Amino acid sequence: MSTAQLCIVRHGETDWNKSGILQGWLDVPINAQGRSQAAGMALTFANQGFEAIWCSTLVRASETAQILSSALQLSPPRSHDGLKERNFGAIQGIPKNELAELNPAQLEQILRRNPAAQFVGGESMDEFADRVLQALADIGDQHPKQKVLVISHGWVLDVITRHIGGLPRDAVLPFKPGNGHSLWVDVEAGQIRAAAPHVP
Repeated sequence: MSTAQLCIVRHGETDWNKSGILQGWLDVPINAQGRSQAAGMALTFANQGFEAIWCSTLVRASETAQILSSALQLSPPRSHDGLKERNFGAIQGIPKNELAELNPAQLEQILRRNPAAQFVGGESMDEFADRVLQALADIGDQHPKQKVLVISHGWVLDVITRHIGGLPRDAVLPFKPGNGHSLWVDVEAGQIRAAAPHVP
């Protein structure tokens, strides 16, 4: 068996998370709470036996990954463009209270985290899901028989949750992954399936 076990984690908190501003592909650093969350993640993952760490190319994920790689004494994190958050197009950087006036129907879709929502200048549901799953397959191929920590984003975790749960890509999930929320998967020969967390 050449299975790779990946633990995908949502990055630490940013000021825009607190303020309800859509980030998408915009670069926003983690805040003091986000750094504290990353330190807490390091304690949680200290005995899991990770051998590598990957992250999204966005700074909130890379900063979280750097804190973790240092604390876990791993090599510096490697980045993959496919792990980025969904591109929300023209509404990126707009506070949700402003979006409530500009486009209340769009805000309702965002609050429901509806993957079928369409974003002007952004990514479609399938474009987004395809690149996320391909990124996991790529990372799995590079780490057979290893455990890998992957720092990414909330809507990315939604894509993976649907995939391993056998749900349609347009299924609306009943929960939102918080900062630091984790999800474990096994990856082998491009196939991605649910995995139980490793217990040392």
